[in-house]
Amino acid sequence: MREKEVKHLISIEQLSIQEINNLIKVANDIITNPTKYSDKCNGKILATLFFEPSTRTRLSFESAMLRLGGKVLGFSEAASSSVSKGESLADTIQVVSLYSDIIAMRHPKEGAPLVACNNSNIPIINAGDGGHNHPTQTLTDLLTISREKKRLNNLVIGLCGDLKFGRTVHSLITAMSRYKNIKFILISPKELELPEYIKKEVLDKNNIEYIETHDILEYMSQLDILYMTRVQKERFFNEADYIRLKDYYILDKDKLKTAKEDLCIMHPLPRVNEISTSVDNDPRAKYFLQAKYGVFIRMALILKLLEVK
Repeated sequence: MREKEVKHLISIEQLSIQEINNLIKVANDIITNPTKYSDKCNGKILATLFFEPSTRTRLSFESAMLRLGGKVLGFSEAASSSVSKGESLADTIQVVSLYSDIIAMRHPKEGAPLVACNNSNIPIINAGDGGHNHPTQTLTDLLTISREKKRLNNLVIGLCGDLKFGRTVHSLITAMSRYKNIKFILISPKELELPEYIKKEVLDKNNIEYIETHDILEYMSQLDILYMTRVQKERFFNEADYIRLKDYYILDKDKLKTAKEDLCIMHPLPRVNEISTSVDNDPRAKYFLQAKYGVFIRMALILKLLEVK
């Protein structure tokens, strides 16, 4: 008898629109009826294998499993695992899969989750691999947009900051490009513009309208969503350019004067200084709520991959 195929989540592209919508539906039900789900994973164990430091994502996964009545084991950095002794990733995964029912893994090397999948007989969730994929952050973003805007179609989305290296930005563009009547305003310094391959392979290929600008204020009044990311000093070859631009991409109350009353301000976190703390009390600021939603969508995903009804 052929062994049952194990399902994993490595990239947001693996999920159809229907599957994403179903996950959002379950997450919404969890928010409304949390006690209904409090023992759905009783007897199940989640292993969190974080080969690079993370606070928010790791704790979000752990909170998700505990809220489902399951248990958690794992490590929060490579130094506290047998990898520091020279053990291969393949061996680590094979052993941990004997101790648990599902694995959430973050790794600094792109493609590491694929190696994990090939050596695991339990589901693997990619919790971030280098600058490549972070599918559960994208699911978090989609749940946030769905709940705060009541739709995933007909949106003008501003993406601001590091659009060149930001994996959350790349994944969100890929996901939202499958919905109807989406327009992107790409706001960044020239040094950190969205890569050409994403423009060609995602935006142009799907006939998605987009505008590139270096001015955060130019299209502010049109935005339904403003997704902020950090402009990092280390991304600039010229320190003078960084000094010239760094404050311009800090969102403060003055920059929101022309924004819509129902603008949804998002950020994948952690924040450094790209959003002034003066914005935190603005009802349009949704980034901490966004982090909270991450727990519920991860609960829905765990249920899906473990095939819990």
